Amino acid sequence: MPIIFGPHDCGSTTREWLVTDGTGGFATGTVPGLRTRRYHSLLTVADPATAIRHTALAALDLTVTLPSGTKVPLYTHEWASGAVAPEGHRYLETFALVDGVPRWRWRVGDVVIERELAMRHGHPSVGVTHRVVSAPGPVGLAVAAMCTWRDAHTERHASGPALRAEQVADGVIVEQAYRIAGPGWQPAGEWHLGAYAREEQARGLPAVEDLWHAGTYFARVNPGASMEISAWAGDLGLRPPPATAVITEARARARRLVAAAKADETLVLAADTFVVRTPDGPDVVAGYPWFGSYLGDTMTAYEGLFLDTGREDEGRELLITRTENAPLTWTPPRDSPDAPLWLVHAVDRHVRRTGDSDLAASLIEPLGRLLGERLGGAGPLDLDPGDGLLRLREGFIDSATPRVGKPVEINALWVNALAAMADLHVEAGLDDASLRARHARARDAFLDRFRAPEGWLYDVIEGPAATYPLGAGAHHDDPTLRPNQLLAWSLPHGPMRGSSFFAIGEALLTPLGLRTLAPSEYGYQGVHRGGRDERDIAYHQGTVWPWLIGPYADACAAAGLPTDGLLTGLKAHVSEWGVGSVSETADGDPPHRATGSPFAARSVAELLRAEQRYEP
Repeated sequence: MPIIFGPHDCGSTTREWLVTDGTGGFATGTVPGLRTRRYHSLLTVADPATAIRHTALAALDLTVTLPSGTKVPLYTHEWASGAVAPEGHRYLETFALVDGVPRWRWRVGDVVIERELAMRHGHPSVGVTHRVVSAPGPVGLAVAAMCTWRDAHTERHASGPALRAEQVADGVIVEQAYRIAGPGWQPAGEWHLGAYAREEQARGLPAVEDLWHAGTYFARVNPGASMEISAWAGDLGLRPPPATAVITEARARARRLVAAAKADETLVLAADTFVVRTPDGPDVVAGYPWFGSYLGDTMTAYEGLFLDTGREDEGRELLITRTENAPLTWTPPRDSPDAPLWLVHAVDRHVRRTGDSDLAASLIEPLGRLLGERLGGAGPLDLDPGDGLLRLREGFIDSATPRVGKPVEINALWVNALAAMADLHVEAGLDDASLRARHARARDAFLDRFRAPEGWLYDVIEGPAATYPLGAGAHHDDPTLRPNQLLAWSLPHGPMRGSSFFAIGEALLTPLGLRTLAPSEYGYQGVHRGGRDERDIAYHQGTVWPWLIGPYADACAAAGLPTDGLLTGLKAHVSEWGVGSVSETADGDPPHRATGSPFAARSVAELLRAEQRYEP
């Protein structure tokens, strides 16, 4: 179903839209069109070799000339002076997201103008149409191309190197990197100084840049007719299909995806934005607009993104590529200590749900080699020969959230991985008694060591006393109430699966997911705001993670507890912030305002997966 906002909500700069090109590039912005982030643009291009993104076409500023001759700007910018000018968003009648395609509708009396845009899947290309829906006669449309070319995580200024622009008959080629084409091109060539991005200021980052007005497209358009503009990177001499055709195909592709998935269409289309194809095969972007690809996030999201959307073949290719090409040594920051354990889980879920015994047979050897090399080598994890559990070494984690010792979630994943590996051997027509024995030993050790007297599980056992000042002796078992322990109940082979649990929901559950720390615990941070340091501390100290709703629902179902209503808040959130998607994080305190990335792969994947299982 389409998501539609009326005039009141169209003014909200907290709602953002996103379209993607399937290669890692994207277009994104706020519903009213105000650029509040350095990442907001109509064309951001991903380098196919490095995956580094560059911001290209920052904006297309539309001004309409009414039949009376009056000129009305329909765009808006915020400036370093504090001014918001012009205020074209005041004329927005509706914003709609239909089949994943955003549509703006402005009304100036009896003149109605619509803009739509879509990206050409598999190509760094965007098509934008401006249609005169109704008017008493022809109207003039002027669209100013506001340009830059920079790393998406930075800014560009007039005081720096000049922006190289080559004028061509129907537009401009910028930095020999991208081209813009449309009707009635009139070159310009001037900097607009002091464009301000309020969200970057709020995050403690540079918030001011300059934009290059490359020129303006002009057309006189009759009611019912359209003006089209295209922008693309790659082969600049190879013109993409017309913008109307790009939008039509984007809609058709969206309908094909929904039909194949037979799931919530909004979440299916949201899931699609994260699945990209690189020269090495399929991959997953962890979140937009600033995240790249990370093995742990990819495999945590795997089941929802691929198995619940009818993309098993693509997923199979991804599993093979990421398993066979996974580095045997830890490679931060694109890797996390638990990433190989999530990879085993993803392969196990694929085989369980598809019956693909050939995949099991082909991957058990490289998976076993990966686990063997990652444990006890130069990486962050050691296998304790005494009890068969995993220890996280010092120096491999953020000092704001100490996890040195034996963390509960890593060892729940480890117990799960041992059982999964044993099952994969059986699926492949083999059996490994030693794996069964190792699993039983680790499971028993987990059950013996992680039960805390408070009634839940220790968050970390055998942590150094220096790290946990309240501890005594050489080691300390930390009973801090966090959601990490949920994996022990939720994973298919989790050591606590099926047993009862309490306190977790009462202290941690919110309408948008689970808090990362109970409010009653020392160090709780109920707001995930401020500069980078403040946000990094709060991230694990009370901030809500929406993706954890999936493990929580699994744990409830396995223990025979009700799951009714668990997803209500998150399903409503789909139209609150990242329109049609789910945010990375939210404040721990009510009303749980969304924070972090507005479009997060794990959050979408786990909501989609949980909805398929518990709200069919």
